[in-house]
Amino acid sequence: MAREPREGGRGGRDRDREGDDLVDKLVTINRVAKVVKGGRRFAFAALVVVGDQKGRVGFGAGKAREVPEAIRKATDRAKRAMIRVPMKEGRTLHHDVAGHFGAGKVVLRSADAGTGIIAGGPMRAVFESLGINDVVAKSLGTRNPHNMVKATFAALERCASPRSVANRRGKKVSDILGRREAAVATEATADV
Repeated sequence: MAREPREGGRGGRDRDREGDDLVDKLVTINRVAKVVKGGRRFAFAALVVVGDQKGRVGFGAGKAREVPEAIRKATDRAKRAMIRVPMKEGRTLHHDVAGHFGAGKVVLRSADAGTGIIAGGPMRAVFESLGINDVVAKSLGTRNPHNMVKATFAALERCASPRSVANRRGKKVSDILGRREAAVATEATADV
């Protein structure tokens, strides 16, 4: 018996939709079959990343008998589970960070202006939705899109701005970064 080609696959399809100033990206669609007495029943599972390209991002998964319904469910779940990520100068991360989920491990590194997004498919969708323009990311371990996205979110939740670290320690931003970097950081966080 011949195998049928997969829908979506590893790379998935990107789809931009504007609405409520949110951008959603379809990371992957997976078709699953349930064998019943009369034959096979097909269902679809979708993974979607939603963001406002200004520091808020979320992801969601949805399953349904039809592709549009699965995408709608995933988008609704992503909108409900959005997180805020502090960004340096509105374009990159403040510091390098690692995250893991299951067998998926990711390393995210801040980058100089003009570097661009150097990341694999599922992580690229997260960064584009988030609004990060300069980042270097590497996925170690699994290539499963669900685990890669969850590991990326685990890393992003660990990101902290210099201002929040200074408040937590009871110090000034200049004590943590140094004089010159502190002036630039306070200007950048005031814009966000």
